[in-house]
Amino acid sequence: MITYPIKQISLEEAINLQFKLVDIIQSVFRGRELLEAGDYGVSLELGRPKTTAKVERVLAKFFDAEDSALVRGAGTGAMRLVFNSLLKPLNTLLVHDAPVYPTTQNLMAMMGLKLLKVNMNDLDSFEILKNTKVNAVLIQHSRQKPDDSYELEKVIKVIKSITNVPIITDENYVVMKTPYIGVQLGADVSVFSMFKLLGPEGIGCVVGKKYIIDEIRKITYSGGSQVQGPEAMETLRALVYTPVSLAIQAMQVDEIAKRLNNGEIKGVKKAYVANAQSRVVLVEFEEPIAEKVLKYAEEMGAVPYPVGSESRYEIGAMFYRVSGTFIENNPDMKNYVIRINPMRAGADTVIRILKEAVKKSLA
Repeated sequence: MITYPIKQISLEEAINLQFKLVDIIQSVFRGRELLEAGDYGVSLELGRPKTTAKVERVLAKFFDAEDSALVRGAGTGAMRLVFNSLLKPLNTLLVHDAPVYPTTQNLMAMMGLKLLKVNMNDLDSFEILKNTKVNAVLIQHSRQKPDDSYELEKVIKVIKSITNVPIITDENYVVMKTPYIGVQLGADVSVFSMFKLLGPEGIGCVVGKKYIIDEIRKITYSGGSQVQGPEAMETLRALVYTPVSLAIQAMQVDEIAKRLNNGEIKGVKKAYVANAQSRVVLVEFEEPIAEKVLKYAEEMGAVPYPVGSESRYEIGAMFYRVSGTFIENNPDMKNYVIRINPMRAGADTVIRILKEAVKKSLA
């Protein structure tokens, strides 16, 4: 197995991202507003809560976008609204030739979208756009299969050199981990879940071209569709802490992989750093003991399944099966490979639990 993990920002860079966000917050909000919860309702001036509008201004400035919108339904809701804004039923969407994230696949099926699949690891494959009509392009920033190696910026540049169709990037599991997201690299719109960034449940974010955001606001005009002021403020306050937290997490991922590949645990064949979908350690065993290891690890405190993933509720190290899209690409991984996300735990905790779980599985 070969993996091409996406390069993550350093701790120092994460600290600077935090400072950048707070600086923008203090340029948009008055001081006393930062001590308030936020307003409710569809304000006459803006058609949404005033506090929500200010948070959206902060997010647009932070991600160098024309505009942004906080929406209901987390990342899936954000993707649905972008599809509804840019596409009509039976339109053609260009995607990577790989298993699609299940919730996105459902949205495609609901709209009856026709999929044109290309291998995004091969930039020459986009030549098909010269003589094939598509209505939009969807790129997942994180990996869809272990051997994905494409660089988002290069893919966007190649597409833009051929066609002006809208480019949508799915940024889940990558925001605040990399220097830039798709909209900062030339994409028309980027979507992600704020729940995966320590925010409250059910809040998604769309950043991108103003005409797309305007259309989303028309669709979600009613009060029940609005993200209320207190929710928006809670989302923003949580976001401040994500860059440093995720940088520390990435450091532990690297340390765990290094220690496992140095032979610290008998029975481990190899460890890989991968974006699957979040940045994790893929642990490959010499024997088909993956399911046993997961069982014993849970008994010793390992978290067995995600909530967000990487939500505010995920504190302990998580030991769980390889993602469904990875298994679909290679079914045998289910028996030999697990993924570990340390979350807020340190490498020592992960190694301790894994060592005992492997020992019991091989007994």
